[in-house]
Amino acid sequence: MDTRERILDAAEAQFSAHGFWGVTIREVAEEAKVDTALLHYYFNTKRGLFDSVFSRRAEIMNRERIDSIDAYEKAHGANMTVEGVINAFLQPTHDLAAQGDPGWHNYFALVAQVNNTPAWGGETMGKTFDRVIHRLLDALRKVLPDTDEKDLFWSYHFLSGALTLTLSQTGRIDRLSNGLCKSSDFTAIHSRMVPFIASGFERLCRARAASKSRK
Repeated sequence: MDTRERILDAAEAQFSAHGFWGVTIREVAEEAKVDTALLHYYFNTKRGLFDSVFSRRAEIMNRERIDSIDAYEKAHGANMTVEGVINAFLQPTHDLAAQGDPGWHNYFALVAQVNNTPAWGGETMGKTFDRVIHRLLDALRKVLPDTDEKDLFWSYHFLSGALTLTLSQTGRIDRLSNGLCKSSDFTAIHSRMVPFIASGFERLCRARAASKSRK
């Protein structure tokens, strides 16, 4: 394996388990079985290493999500639905969680951490994912043309929380349901999350738009 990739894999595992502040350069070097000088050579600082870890898989996921939305819009045009757009957005991510290499599990746990980090999480998430989120919202605006922008953004905010919690696979639902539900069962997750999230968008965006039009 390429040395740089080996370092990134080791850092990804460490950061996902212990967070940014709980990991040292030396610990990553030991995990990757390289000298610490190599980490400074490739990434300069620990934050440089973290940013490289965070952006590496995001580039793959963002490309697949944008391609999926583009393909759905091209195929359905004026017949697009909210559920269809949400499905196009979520399917690539759930596929990576279910079928991707084991490193995706670490990566998604890391994303969940960052999405819940007040100090710098919002900035990091925005820098990494805003492009694909705006592509999703642009597609939804075509299906929900009279929606108040605030409702659209709030709806995505709720989607983001549900998605990152699900992708982190904490095992909470496994214990809560006494094994009836599995946090790793992305076939079951996808078949339920898509209509659940789509219904939320529909209920909030369409109902409030209709209410305003009657006033």
